[in-house]
Amino acid sequence: MIVDTFPVGLLQCNCTIVGDETTRDAMVIDPGDDPELILAKLNAHGLTLKEIVCTHTHIDHVGAIFDLQQKAGTSAAIHKADLFLFDALDTQAEWLGMPTPKRGSIDRFLADGSSVSCNGVELGVIHTPGHTPGSTCFLLVNGRNILFAGDTLFKNSIGRTDLWGGSTPEILSSIHKKLLTLDDDTLVIAGHGPSTTVGLERRTNPFLR
Repeated sequence: MIVDTFPVGLLQCNCTIVGDETTRDAMVIDPGDDPELILAKLNAHGLTLKEIVCTHTHIDHVGAIFDLQQKAGTSAAIHKADLFLFDALDTQAEWLGMPTPKRGSIDRFLADGSSVSCNGVELGVIHTPGHTPGSTCFLLVNGRNILFAGDTLFKNSIGRTDLWGGSTPEILSSIHKKLLTLDDDTLVIAGHGPSTTVGLERRTNPFLR
């Protein structure tokens, strides 16, 4: 399995390419910006983009959807509870003082407990509301579990809850009930900043103690 995580855009969102070494098909998680960089990474790995999935629809996690769809003709999926934020990219851009990206298309919605897949790659869908109403984590089981946590869980921190639809009680409930139940050695790739593990956050995260 090919897993390549790299920061994109002004806010340095962690975008990840997950690809199968046999089929050469791939998904992109959280294409927040820099579509040319994302396409260059796919090309460097010899991968074909088949699916776009987003942990939530803040502008820094979805800003490159349009450009990737124009180049690759790829579908995109989010949790339906975040559609209102995707429809308000102009408001988000104004708040950040940045240009509004062109709005791509959302082709289907993710459901808690389901999975999203392309040839050789399958991610479990875990709905974790709190940072946004539709915040979602993705679990890749490939010898060692890898959790793509978006802005729900960070190293020694949690996602902010003071933006549109955020809720501190919900994010804490999501983390305790759905993420801390995973194995301690589960690698957590956060939406920004360094990676961590479930066990480390269980023991040391001050927001969870």
